[in-house]
Amino acid sequence: MTEIILMADPRVAAIPVRECGERLVDVRRDGRLLVDQRKWHDSAGAFGWLRDGVLARLGEAQAQLPDGMRLLFVEGYRPPALQRRYFDEYAARLRAEQPQWSAERVREAASRYVSPPEIAPHSAGAAVDLTLADADGRELDLGTRMNATPEESAGACYTAAENIGEQARALRGILGSALTAAGLVNYPTEWWHWSYGDRYWALQTGAAAALYGPKELDTASS
Repeated sequence: MTEIILMADPRVAAIPVRECGERLVDVRRDGRLLVDQRKWHDSAGAFGWLRDGVLARLGEAQAQLPDGMRLLFVEGYRPPALQRRYFDEYAARLRAEQPQWSAERVREAASRYVSPPEIAPHSAGAAVDLTLADADGRELDLGTRMNATPEESAGACYTAAENIGEQARALRGILGSALTAAGLVNYPTEWWHWSYGDRYWALQTGAAAALYGPKELDTASS
């Protein structure tokens, strides 16, 4: 079995960041991708932003898909404060469920589902949560709901999970092939999470440094 490197792994945090200064762009205004509605309650609209280079690669990936399929963008950028809140809430839930676990084990387990804030790809505008839709914009079934936890899905959220149907597995393969060809890497505990230019991407591809570090969103200057 291929080793799964979690976000909490010290090898990820050890990757240096050489911030390239690339801007965040609004995926919704760009128009190339179908944007899902589930995050639109976010009044600031932070979810709809990505680094320009990541969006360009998603455009390349979409061109690789079979006729009748489209990428369905769900979430991109996540402000550092929100990322910390998500991580802390999930870690607290795990501590309550597993009071015998050490702090390090809780952190490691939490990182299967939410990245530690200090190295989070979403907060760098480098990561995207996405899935596939048909030509009419209907979301396809890739085996679990997006953002399913390892606990609720019995591990079916893992990209290479075996406890999913053949069609869902085939669709994950189509999605993965297109995104990999465009230069993105997957976080293997979440079939929907892909990134480019962040520390996890650098570790997986052998790059000397990440291109993007944590960033605050300034829509006035982006």
